[in-house]
Amino acid sequence: MFTALLPLKDLVQAKSRLAGLLRPSERRALAQAMVEDVLQVLTGHDGIGRVVIVSDDPGARLLARNYGACCWTERELGCSGLNAVLQCASERLYAEGAGRVLVLHADLPLICHNDLSAVVEAPENALVLGPDRHGTGTNLVAARAALLPRFRFGAGSYARYIAAARRANVPVYPLRRPGIGLDVDEPRDLAALLDALHDHSGGATAQLLHHGGPGSRVRRALAGTAFGDGRDFEHDGTGDGTC
Repeated sequence: MFTALLPLKDLVQAKSRLAGLLRPSERRALAQAMVEDVLQVLTGHDGIGRVVIVSDDPGARLLARNYGACCWTERELGCSGLNAVLQCASERLYAEGAGRVLVLHADLPLICHNDLSAVVEAPENALVLGPDRHGTGTNLVAARAALLPRFRFGAGSYARYIAAARRANVPVYPLRRPGIGLDVDEPRDLAALLDALHDHSGGATAQLLHHGGPGSRVRRALAGTAFGDGRDFEHDGTGDGTC
């Protein structure tokens, strides 16, 4: 059974790199829709025993309450900065008896039940890493508490996690799956998401972009760009990527 740790940025300031496409209220709505999709999947999976949101956002406690999760603030942890906050939070989880910990980003709107099942079914002696769709960043880290490395989220983090695991002689189990790989930070990510959401009509993010105000306008703004159709995620044979 895993304990899931979900860091959540201030939703008011979220997704600043989408400012050219979305108004501030729309960026907040998108960030909230994505975290709700992630929480829906986490709290509905039998392999996840507890979900902890880590955030100073004023709305985080309400989100946690709505989904039966816990909420810790950065202030109460006494840390700042993503990696330091996750380190403090994971150490608190260890002290409370957590055996297996899953850390993932809140902007993974395509994540599904099968993605979490792939994490739960991964070898217990391995460090599970979910790279982003470009293979450079890291969207998910999971392991037995004793095997979790120091957190290294940020640009180029996937290679740093791999190198740290090799130094510690810890096997790495990569999960290259579309639901884990597609995080939304930049316009090209939003283009890929809009393309993929044709098969995900039921989630909060899909509802917002299909039926809410910004969807049609974003499609028009992205039309004719060089982002392509978003299908640039390659599988390495680990998992089938299906939901």
